[in-house]
Amino acid sequence: MTIFNLIGNFFIEGGFFMYPVLLVAALGTAIVIERTLYITRASANAETLWRQIRAALTEHRIDDAIKLCQSDSRPIHHVLLAGLKAAKPVAAREPVQRSMEEAMLEILPPLERRTAYLPILANVATLLGLLGTIIGVIEAFSAVSAADPSQKAVLLARGISVALNMTAFGLMVAVPLILFYAFLQSRTTKIVDALDQYSTKLTNFFTPRQSGTTPERS
Repeated sequence: MTIFNLIGNFFIEGGFFMYPVLLVAALGTAIVIERTLYITRASANAETLWRQIRAALTEHRIDDAIKLCQSDSRPIHHVLLAGLKAAKPVAAREPVQRSMEEAMLEILPPLERRTAYLPILANVATLLGLLGTIIGVIEAFSAVSAADPSQKAVLLARGISVALNMTAFGLMVAVPLILFYAFLQSRTTKIVDALDQYSTKLTNFFTPRQSGTTPERS
């Protein structure tokens, strides 16, 4: 029996509460797909970008560094671009740092949006599965109480089996959602860590240049 047949049997035998769990699964899948695509597009090779920016700044070509960041709309480009634009009039630490902090406040909400719903949906799927199981067991005992004595054992076993399918289906939805949440959270954290790391590098680059001199323009 394939996994798809197994899931199909669970769904067919699980009763009414299978449909709310299926809805939770659909919502969770949509969030996972959308967040995976967004975070994949937001990821970038920050080290390579920083090397190019540092080389341009070392040669006093701040306009070239700005163009490098303007060539892409990913978070690391957006944040560093804000710092470089602030550094163009006066290459001082404070305006550079302040501008990048403001840019990060714009970047972080879209990065973290909707990911937190995944563990909530996983918990809802689990609880719906348990609720369906409890109701199924109650119905099974109710049916057994009015059944022929020779059929009670068979009816009870069948009823409990059907009720437990609900728990199984809820867990089959919840576990992947939790795993995808952990994956997306780790990817988001990696991007945020890169933003912190390279915004600090750019700030530190201008630290010894607080004399108010304007960088040479290419």
